[in-house]
Amino acid sequence: MLIRSFLSLALLPLLAIATSSLATGDENSPPNVVFFLVDDLGYMDIGANNPDTFYETPNIDQLSKSGTRFTDGYAANPVCSPTRYSILTGKYPTRVDATNFFTGTRPGKFRPAPLNNRMPLEEVTLAELLKASGYATFFAGKWHLGPSEEYWPEHQGFDVNQGGHNAGGPYSGKRYFSPFENPRLEDNTTGEHLPDRLAKEASKFIDQHKDEPFLAYLSFYSVHTPLMAPPELVQKYKDKAKRLGLTDKEAFGEEEKVWGKADWKGRPVRQLQSHATYAAMVEAMDRAVGRVLKQIDDLGLTEETIVILTSDNGGLSTSEG
Repeated sequence: MLIRSFLSLALLPLLAIATSSLATGDENSPPNVVFFLVDDLGYMDIGANNPDTFYETPNIDQLSKSGTRFTDGYAANPVCSPTRYSILTGKYPTRVDATNFFTGTRPGKFRPAPLNNRMPLEEVTLAELLKASGYATFFAGKWHLGPSEEYWPEHQGFDVNQGGHNAGGPYSGKRYFSPFENPRLEDNTTGEHLPDRLAKEASKFIDQHKDEPFLAYLSFYSVHTPLMAPPELVQKYKDKAKRLGLTDKEAFGEEEKVWGKADWKGRPVRQLQSHATYAAMVEAMDRAVGRVLKQIDDLGLTEETIVILTSDNGGLSTSEG
């Protein structure tokens, strides 16, 4: 069975297939589930949605060709934590008064709503549902759904947790490069790149559980700020921007054509896809997706695996790192 879906939040119908297969008692029928969640990826940042994109996403584009694209879906919230609550539970985040990113505050003219900063343990998550049906469950990357470890992935249905804790970004250590100083991700070699490391961990888990149904939930910290990427990839896109005449002055002569009106915080809004570091982050994330997909194919699991990839709540055009 193969359902390779792009930009989909349609988890419940797919999981209904998985659980109904288990109910039949046919041990060979339950499909594996691999779920990719990319943080702050813009809808027009990938080739499948924008053939003229400055960024290069061959693995995601191929994934979209091999399955179904869901192009008319909507995020449950414009920021991280409530969206992630919605994905894992299938509920609107307002059910638990989750209207802001957890542990975050928003300055403004008006008094904000009370802040809920955790996903209640009473919620039944995607991982708990599948684990109860005999699945091995794995999480890697950004969690951002609780302030302390009793609310982290291993207490919400995941057997393995590689890198998921309270933080909304890679803010410790050397951030996107090891040492990460992440409380749920052991530091190995110095300089290791975070998206590649998470893909390695996911691939290892898939190999270890290839003979049983599994859920591998890879929740990238990419492409969230801080904007950081391997120098050779950044240089690639600097050269590409120059070659295409997309540098600010060469392309337009006036910065106003690159930058739009400021947002509510006074930050200018980028209107041109030419940021080399962000482009490198997108490609590095795409390569990580490709690593996991290759592992699935190499193990002969393609026909037994549901693959879903989505952004959490759309892109960011105001932050430059």
